[in-house]
Amino acid sequence: MADDLTRRVFLGSAGMALAATAATAAPESKDAKTGVTKIIAISCSPRKGKGTAESLQECLKGAKEVGDSIETELIDLGGLDIEGSVAAGVPLAKGRKDDFPAVAKKLSDPKVGGIIIGTPVYFSSMTSLCKAFIERLKVFFRKDVLTGKPVGELATGGSRNGGQEVTIRSVQDSLFCFDMVLVGTGKRFGAAVWAKGGAANDKEGMEAAKKLGRRVAETALALKT
Repeated sequence: MADDLTRRVFLGSAGMALAATAATAAPESKDAKTGVTKIIAISCSPRKGKGTAESLQECLKGAKEVGDSIETELIDLGGLDIEGSVAAGVPLAKGRKDDFPAVAKKLSDPKVGGIIIGTPVYFSSMTSLCKAFIERLKVFFRKDVLTGKPVGELATGGSRNGGQEVTIRSVQDSLFCFDMVLVGTGKRFGAAVWAKGGAANDKEGMEAAKKLGRRVAETALALKT
């Protein structure tokens, strides 16, 4: 009885995101004819518009270089309310808003061919916002919305060797459960950026970010054919 109630609460709180977007998936054949492939970058820093978002913009520049059929969008989660416990069937506190359904609607767009997730390094791991976001992706877990889509990871740290790679791996471990195609920068797990003094000052990190974006876009096009 309790399990059934928990399941109903989850479907009511989080599952509605897919139900609400089911109708938007109808024009898929039209999108297929246009040949448009969209790459979405998601910044999981609680600080909106800072180093992680800046680095992801460089990823999207790299994605755009792949061809005119590539569209890009940055979703900055900074300042948004995304509660991970909803994925476990825990209802939101009365009066608290939930910004995840709007994000889920964008991810459900049939044009989306690839995703890039960026997070700052917090004690050698992803931010709580990033973890909550991934937990809320449970709404897609058995829907095959993300299955087979390429995903790249980027991490920003306060020092050159500030735990970026282990943070990238922690995100990859979670996304592997969604049967996504993990994409790196060639010989690295993902893009590691040194954000101290401004991410744009890290030339090596910006080059890695741009390369990651290109590889995600190239993989998305290759899987589409």
